Amino acid sequence: MVTYRITQRENTFLNQRKETKLYLHLKKWLEIAVLDYEMIQENDRVLIGVSGGLDSFALLDLLSTPMLYLPHFEVVAFHVEPGFDPEYAGLATLDGFLASRRCEYHLKKTDIGLVAHSQVNRKNPCFLCSRLRRKYIFEAAEEYGCNKIAFAHHKDDIIETLLINMFYGREISTMVPNQPVFSGRYHLIRPLAYIREDLVKKYARESHFPVIQSKCPTEPVSRRAYIKKLLDTLEKDNKDIRENIFKSMRHVKPDYLLKPEKHVIGGTSKTSASCEEA
Repeated sequence: MVTYRITQRENTFLNQRKETKLYLHLKKWLEIAVLDYEMIQENDRVLIGVSGGLDSFALLDLLSTPMLYLPHFEVVAFHVEPGFDPEYAGLATLDGFLASRRCEYHLKKTDIGLVAHSQVNRKNPCFLCSRLRRKYIFEAAEEYGCNKIAFAHHKDDIIETLLINMFYGREISTMVPNQPVFSGRYHLIRPLAYIREDLVKKYARESHFPVIQSKCPTEPVSRRAYIKKLLDTLEKDNKDIRENIFKSMRHVKPDYLLKPEKHVIGGTSKTSASCEEA
């Protein structure tokens, strides 16, 4: 494996980051989100899904720093390598970077990306890839004794997922910051739920995290990429579009929504499953 070496500039940042406004801002809103949704309790072991993207690096970095208002908990970083790169060049960089963080971490090599994009599954590779990846994540949580699983989904992801599920899944739903699964055995948590994507990316750049290019062929043309471009276009006329959508999820008026179908004539009513992408 290739070792990722911390430069003098990075060491300077790591020593001074608590004094930066951006660091304090992100830590503040991360802790507020965790407290609002009761994501972390005393002595939890949190498995952090590290995809190799800047968002997941930022989440790992922030959750690994001292907390002001949260109880004691432990973090374990876990990465599922989808297998797009036969030489695993990105995995070598990731391994070195995680080693430099001085935290417990585990890497899993798989071929789920290739399977999801095979001839037998050309219609929705993102859904299958996400499903297979989560299977490995739940197995890792079991193996390493973790009861919480943290994903680096931020505020923009929550907004985009709402629209994805409306446009393609025919339902009004989104990612939630604290989601119990398997009868509460595990909880999927999203500590960056209150933080915009641009601030996460800015923090990642200032932190000099390594850039690992995604080899996924679907990512640039995915439903999420389309929704992101759509919101960017709408935001040119109204800069509050994303914020308004986010706040609307707290201001739901059930009396002004349609009721479930009771009578179906000429066929069976069909409702597809959620299109949420991890």
